[in-house]
Amino acid sequence: MVNRLPASLWSKPRWIKPNGLTAPTRTSDPPPYPQEPQPVTRNPTEPSDEDYGPSRTQQRREALAVLTLATQLLELPASRLARLALPDDVRHEIDVTRRITAHIARKRQLAFLAKVMRRHGDEAFASVRAELGENREKHRQENAAMHRLEATRDRLLGEDETALAELIAQHPQIDRQHLRSLIRQARVERDGNKPPRAYREIFRLLRELPESGPGSDVA
Repeated sequence: MVNRLPASLWSKPRWIKPNGLTAPTRTSDPPPYPQEPQPVTRNPTEPSDEDYGPSRTQQRREALAVLTLATQLLELPASRLARLALPDDVRHEIDVTRRITAHIARKRQLAFLAKVMRRHGDEAFASVRAELGENREKHRQENAAMHRLEATRDRLLGEDETALAELIAQHPQIDRQHLRSLIRQARVERDGNKPPRAYREIFRLLRELPESGPGSDVA
């Protein structure tokens, strides 16, 4: 009698792991390799990013610059403001804003003033910005010169005579006797806690001296 294998053993054998579990069979092929992204060509009829105008960040920056300029115009004296080339409606709104004293109302009017200025564009205020920039530079130079004169005066009031000798060497035409008298009087005023009349007179005298170049004052 011929021994026949059971029908269950005729099928394709499966791999059996040591723990008794069968290994899963692969049911699909691996995914294909990723392809290189294809360049996107823009339709010439579609508008580019530049065609949409300035971004919100740029618009906010420009609005803040106009608001800053409006604030500077409000702080100017009337005599200086009259010399600036401003549009009539802008000048009118500046006068209206100056007459407002309430904080909230003034802030609202300032925003409206900046809005009126934006209607004219930056070209209308190019000369105004240039003049204000020159005035700021001039003001900075004047402050620096004043600080140098104050430093020179403080050195003259010291016990060291070097500062006085340097000042006389730079300005031989100075009245030495008068300057020495002012220095002695200023020291007395300082030590006696008296009004600084001579102290101020020394500053006025130094300010009237001709400048021989940047940083020529004794510092």
